Amino acid sequence: MFEVLNTEQGARRGVLTTPHGKIQTPIFMPVGTQATVKSLTPAQIEETGAQIILSNTYHLNIRPTSKLIEKFGGLHGFMRWNKPILTDSGGFQAFSLSKLRKITEEGITFKSHLDGAKLFLSPESCMQIQKELNSDIRMVLDECIPYPCEKRDCLKSVERTIRWAKRCKKIHDSFADGNLTFGIVQGGIYDDIRKMCAEELSQMDFPGYAIGGVSVGEPEEEMLKQVDASTKYLPENKPRYVMGVGTPVQLLKMIALGADMFDCVMPTRLARHANAFTVNGVINLKNSRFKEDHSPIDETVQSYASNFTRAYIRHLVVSNEMLACTLLSIHNISFFLDLMRQAREHLEIGDFAEWSNFWISRYNSGEKQ
Repeated sequence: MFEVLNTEQGARRGVLTTPHGKIQTPIFMPVGTQATVKSLTPAQIEETGAQIILSNTYHLNIRPTSKLIEKFGGLHGFMRWNKPILTDSGGFQAFSLSKLRKITEEGITFKSHLDGAKLFLSPESCMQIQKELNSDIRMVLDECIPYPCEKRDCLKSVERTIRWAKRCKKIHDSFADGNLTFGIVQGGIYDDIRKMCAEELSQMDFPGYAIGGVSVGEPEEEMLKQVDASTKYLPENKPRYVMGVGTPVQLLKMIALGADMFDCVMPTRLARHANAFTVNGVINLKNSRFKEDHSPIDETVQSYASNFTRAYIRHLVVSNEMLACTLLSIHNISFFLDLMRQAREHLEIGDFAEWSNFWISRYNSGEKQ
């Protein structure tokens, strides 16, 4: 199911097998919250080199509902994407929509952000919804811990997350459909709670494990510390997925800590604000200095967007043309996926640390424009 092909200190090069194909790791997953990666067709997503995308259980169950999607053959048939799909559990929405929810031992009661209708999500219904979506990788229902959080409250929350994980695992095992379910390590900024959670979940023998509750407002140094505090206690023969991150530099640093999978809205969100990733940092194509720039966004990254000059894309941006968002999204996702491709290559060669340090130094020293 998951095979580690090469290691360099803590970093790993692997391959994860799912019902809809193999995933070469380390890998970045573009986010398609509403069964679409914003501004891109499935064909365009595939051309970026994407091996897997992520969709949102909470939002899709509100609209159009998982039962409707099931009638179309699940998410793959509904959105015409034939590669692997990961769905989150809805636990993060309990964090981000805190004013609209109530958490009890049974589950999470929401008010819909669309019309205020009352909704309830339990570990059992969470797994059933994801089965109807037919995602390849499903996440257990967890409680995402805010930052800051008192240790006593954090421990109470994590103990509930562990109990919910047991309930999710029981349902997952009953499906026996070949799809995967990942446990989620929580613990806030407390190393000992992270350790306890990781060890408890490891005993449940999930097919993979996620690290949650990072990038929720804590300093980057603390975020990396908690990723390290989680990965070191997770099984070496299972994939490790850091949820909701991050910048290119953060991804490389987390790979060095033993992480294998990542997702983030950053590439498409920044694209909608005219920002593009380059090996020398992020540039904003609204800047007048690009008005007559004949070069592509980044000569080191090849994608469909490479056919166009910075000057042309800037023209689209200042003219409020939708094509600007499409081209910048293609480029940004391609940039992230190319970075993962390079990471895999250097892990195979055995010089990942040296290459990563050089890459980070160049990126951080580049002029932000």
